Amino acid sequence: MDLRKIKKLIDLLEASNLSEIEIKEGEECVRLARAPRAGAPMAAPVHVTHEAPRAMPMQSPVDAATGASGEAPAGAALPDGDVVRAPMVGTFYTSSAPDKPPFVTVGQQVKAGDTLGIIEAMKMFNPIEAEVSGTVVKVIAENGQPVEFDEPLFVIA
Repeated sequence: MDLRKIKKLIDLLEASNLSEIEIKEGEECVRLARAPRAGAPMAAPVHVTHEAPRAMPMQSPVDAATGASGEAPAGAALPDGDVVRAPMVGTFYTSSAPDKPPFVTVGQQVKAGDTLGIIEAMKMFNPIEAEVSGTVVKVIAENGQPVEFDEPLFVIA
């Protein structure tokens, strides 16, 4: 595993309230644990008993929350076009600064490679670029809100 990735993981651990992180890439594994601070309260150890696994009933491929297997609920249907998805977890921003105009608006023509927005992850700002040329049909993500990996951000037709 690359030393730069390990340093980023250390920064992530320090910036969060996590006590440990474990990452596996192929056969490589890195586990980082935060040492308890002097005077910090520690949780009491908990004894865990394991039961033998029970047979789980077969579930239908239809998810009760979505009503269809793997598809978004009907209220969250996306317009036709190319969907630009978040390449990482972070905070989404529509502009480079609060006092600046958004990179794109609905109805605006964009070319492949144009910046649509940015995602802040681990104190780094990562541009989100258009993969295709077209018109911005919908801006799905909200400014300043957290986004998950592969979450739809824009629709370009």
